[in-house]
Amino acid sequence: MKALVTGGAGFIASHLADRLIESGHQVVVVDDLSKGRAENLNPKATFHRLDIGDPALADVFAAERPEAVFHHAAHVDVTRSVADPMYDASVNIMGSLNLLECCRAHDVRKFVYASSGGALYGEPVSVPADEHHPVVPFSPYGVSKYVVEQYLYFYHLVHGLDYTVLRYANVYGPRQDPLGEAGVVAVFSVQLLKGDQPVIFGDGSKTRDYCYVADVVEANLLALNDKSGGVYNLGRGIEVTDLELYETVRQAIDSKTKPVFKDFRPGEVVHSALDASKAETELGWKWRTELKDGIAKSVDYYRTTSERAQT
Repeated sequence: MKALVTGGAGFIASHLADRLIESGHQVVVVDDLSKGRAENLNPKATFHRLDIGDPALADVFAAERPEAVFHHAAHVDVTRSVADPMYDASVNIMGSLNLLECCRAHDVRKFVYASSGGALYGEPVSVPADEHHPVVPFSPYGVSKYVVEQYLYFYHLVHGLDYTVLRYANVYGPRQDPLGEAGVVAVFSVQLLKGDQPVIFGDGSKTRDYCYVADVVEANLLALNDKSGGVYNLGRGIEVTDLELYETVRQAIDSKTKPVFKDFRPGEVVHSALDASKAETELGWKWRTELKDGIAKSVDYYRTTSERAQT
C-alpha cells in the first residue's frame, strides 16, 4: 500500500519509513525538517517538506492519496511544554487535527498514532503500568498526546476512521537527536565520546523503561492489521535507573567520566515502566533487544557519525 509517514526525517519515523519500504510499501514522508534531518530520508520515499499544521497538507493528500498514515511528527520537549503549553498544543493538537481532517477528506484506510505511555500515566500507581492505568499526565506534552487519542476515537465514531494507538516507553537507538532533551541515550553517548561530563537531573534514582527503536518499528507494521480502536503500550516493562543507564552507556564507550547531578526538572515523573502484555496478546508483538545490545548499537552509530564529522 501507499503509506504517509509524518516526521519521517526524524528518529523513529525514519526507521519506520525504511522498514515500510523494505516490506514493499510505497512511502510518502511529510516533515518540516525543524528537528528531522535530510540525511535520514530514504531515497526511495517521496518527500514533502511541510509542517503538519500547514493547510497545504491537503494538497499533499490530494496528490499522493495515501491508504495508511503513521503519525510521528510532534513537539516532544517536556520542559518546553511546561513553559509554553500553547506552543505544545499548536503542534501536537492543532497539527494533528489538520492531519485528521486530511485523512477524513481523502478516505485514509488506517491511522497509526505514536503516543506516549510514560507521559500519559504520570506518576504510576503500579509499575509497570498497563493500559487501564488512570491517565494523569504531569505535563502539557502528556495532555496533548492524550487529547489526540480522544480525537481519534471521535473520528472513528463519526467518520469511520480505522486507527491504532501505540503508547511508547522511552525509545532509543541510532539517529536519535543528541542535542534534544528527549533522548538520554543519545545525549550520554555523544557527550562521553567527546569527553564531556553528562548531567543527571535528580539523584540518579529516577527510572524509565527503554525500548529499542527497531522493536517499536515492528509494532507499527503489525498495527496495520489491527482492529480499529486498539490502544497498546510498547515497552519492556523493566525499570532502569538513570545511573544504571549511564553506567551501561559509559561501559559501552569504555569511559571513566563521572556524571554531574543537578536539580530534578518540573513536569517529569519519578518512576515509569509499561506493561506491554496486551500488545503481545493482541498484536503479536514482543520486544527483542536487550538494553546492553541496543546501547552498543547506538554507541557504534554515534561513534561512526562523530568520526565522519571529523574527516
